[in-house]
Amino acid sequence: MDTMTLWTISPWGFAALAAAALLVGFSKTAVSGANTVSLAIFAAVLPARASTGVLLPVLIVGDVLAVLTYRRHAHWPTLWRLFPAVAVGVVLGTLFLAGADDAVVRTSIGAILLLMASVTLWRRRRAGQGEEPGPEAVTTSAGRLKARSYGVLGGFTTMVANAGGPVMSMYLLSAGFRKLGFLGTSAFFFLVVNVSKVPFSVGLGLIDGRSLLLDAALALFVVPGAFLGKWAVKWINQRLFEALVIVATVVGGVQLLLR
Repeated sequence: MDTMTLWTISPWGFAALAAAALLVGFSKTAVSGANTVSLAIFAAVLPARASTGVLLPVLIVGDVLAVLTYRRHAHWPTLWRLFPAVAVGVVLGTLFLAGADDAVVRTSIGAILLLMASVTLWRRRRAGQGEEPGPEAVTTSAGRLKARSYGVLGGFTTMVANAGGPVMSMYLLSAGFRKLGFLGTSAFFFLVVNVSKVPFSVGLGLIDGRSLLLDAALALFVVPGAFLGKWAVKWINQRLFEALVIVATVVGGVQLLLR
């Protein structure tokens, strides 16, 4: 990591990172997956590879707050079914990062963001066509295959770009999870997955002492975002917010591809 870059961030750059950290907290307790906007901001302000390492501890802070808020609503059979496939995806993502330079990672993040925006649009369209089976559907053969497929994709995208949120959001909603079950299950999922990514990120040089100092400053903005999300989750207009997230994600992805 070019750690010197972390010490030459402009005031406007730090303000953008702080706003992104606030959104991380909000997304973890209100709309899981919305932090793809934060990913775009981090990758725009920092070098693409460095941004993934700086963002990871910020996400973990948000995960801890989400678990404390929704810990009673997690669906553990779904989590145990996902974790092995996610581990495979994380290993594949680590191998990819080990051989990719900053330009390739930046382009990959942009492409992943656009893919996730397309996936979210597809999920919203499917949601309007009728009810999906409940969480118990994951016990079928088709449900297990779907869980493994989404798990590998989610593990890869979360390791390469911290962008597994939209993948898991689509999976949990397609499995029929309601709001609290969705938030509780995704909270534990991302806490376990993100913590497991730390040794890989350290080994790749994406996390070091200087990046953690920046993370300590940004973590101060995650907390109020999480409290804001907890308050807003009962009142938020989900469809409008998702539409705004999709627009911002597309803009961020295009910006990274053209950078």
